[in-house]
Amino acid sequence: MATTRARATRRRFLGIALAMPVALAAARKAQARPRPLALTPACPGGAAAPTAPQTEGPYFKPSSPRRASLIEPGVTGPRIVVTGLVLSTDCRPIPDALVDVWQADAHGEYDNRGYRLRGHQLTDAAGRYRLETIVPAEYPGRTRHIHVKVQAPRQRMVLTTQLYFPGEPANGRDRIFDPALVMKVESAAGGLVGAFDFVLPPAATRSSRRAVSRG
Repeated sequence: MATTRARATRRRFLGIALAMPVALAAARKAQARPRPLALTPACPGGAAAPTAPQTEGPYFKPSSPRRASLIEPGVTGPRIVVTGLVLSTDCRPIPDALVDVWQADAHGEYDNRGYRLRGHQLTDAAGRYRLETIVPAEYPGRTRHIHVKVQAPRQRMVLTTQLYFPGEPANGRDRIFDPALVMKVESAAGGLVGAFDFVLPPAATRSSRRAVSRG
């Protein structure tokens, strides 16, 4: 009886031992398989409307420096870090997308001789961008806003738009203000944090030659 139990135990042990390499290989294969990225809240139901375009205005300058932080000596004002994604309308992140930004300073002035408070960056492999800058001042006729151009890699179409701040009294007086372009903004240690996801229209995500210089 003891011999029979010993043989059964040995058979179970050998079965487990033989199955382990197969199970480990399957686990390694599952870990290596890329997981789909979670959908951003900007894409409920797996689809999203393209971000509204807005006027470029008179102060855009091409060939801005490549940088994610616009903070440099001489730049003063409340700081804000804006983060988000660049997406297609089917909620797929767009890596290597160009995000070009320019804005007024804390006195409502643009630097038209140099590149202060101007810069561009490329989204990472997950379609994310991160911008460190200051809160721009309003100036006559305009509420606080940040100008942005967004372009998917290897295509011609460029989304030109503007980002706005919530709760600004001048929002209602600005003739081109669009509530759909208001960022989510919260207080944080050292300043403010903002969030906004850009959604490019289908024509802006088709493969073709890049038209905007990355600098």
